[in-house]
Amino acid sequence: MSHTSEPAVIIVTGVMASGKSTVAQLLAEKFERGVHLRGDAFRRMIIKGREEMLPDASDEAKRQLALRYRLSASTARTYAEAGFHVVLQDVILGPALLQITEMLNGPPVYVVVLNPSENAISAREQIRNKKGYGVWTIHELNRRLNDETPRIGMWLDTSDLSPEETAQEIWKRIWNEGQIR
Repeated sequence: MSHTSEPAVIIVTGVMASGKSTVAQLLAEKFERGVHLRGDAFRRMIIKGREEMLPDASDEAKRQLALRYRLSASTARTYAEAGFHVVLQDVILGPALLQITEMLNGPPVYVVVLNPSENAISAREQIRNKKGYGVWTIHELNRRLNDETPRIGMWLDTSDLSPEETAQEIWKRIWNEGQIR
């Protein structure tokens, strides 16, 4: 399956273990020219001096997160300008979600927020190879998503959906119905 319209950027966000990586990969694979852009790669590129985003994050950690979002937006826009559909996947919470959409001026931008229940997140966290929770609790990160993040785009409760079903639902709503922005 492919789509031949103007290249777009699809932002896939949600808390850790919500299915972002898997769903973003499945979506990117649907395009003839698709990119799966993992925003977290920019964090991992900082070898020395990296400060992690913690619940009580330092000013430097916040600056590095803002840098990561700017780099993600710039890279996504550059790929889209080169004719690729981009699926940008990252944990983007609070006002930053609206800010990153504004940084992506140019190509069409679609926002998808994966929002499974805390029980589903906990179950998924147990079977993942990587562990995201520890300092962050599922409840605190989920609270920040639901209480502080603007309600833009499509919010999808994926608690009972497989990654394939989730990707198909997103695809249907964007390309068949043109429903989310």
